[in-house]
Amino acid sequence: MEFEGKVIEILPAVTGQSARGTWERQTVVFEQPQKQYGKEIAVTFMNKAQEVASLRVGETYTVSFDIESRNYQGRWYTDVRAWRVQPMQSQPPVQDMPPFMEEPQPAYSAGAGVVDDMPF
Repeated sequence: MEFEGKVIEILPAVTGQSARGTWERQTVVFEQPQKQYGKEIAVTFMNKAQEVASLRVGETYTVSFDIESRNYQGRWYTDVRAWRVQPMQSQPPVQDMPPFMEEPQPAYSAGAGVVDDMPF
């Protein structure tokens, strides 16, 4: 799933140790400005410190994410976990090819007063 949002807050990173090794989790809060009243979404980044470091407050990004829920001691917890963040393009995309144009025709005709100065 994806959404477009503007970064409004970057929370400090939290690190820990598990059976699989060291982990780092950081939460970034995005606002969806295209909604009528603006909706905030807290997105979790797991072990993606470089991606979070490239984010800037006030900038708009496209966030690809998964929603994960887990049960701990009878209570359910839900995370919105980002797996890719891309900056929004501020310019329209560049065309792959220029528009078709007619090939220019020479202003002279071959053999009519043309001097051939090419060597044999």
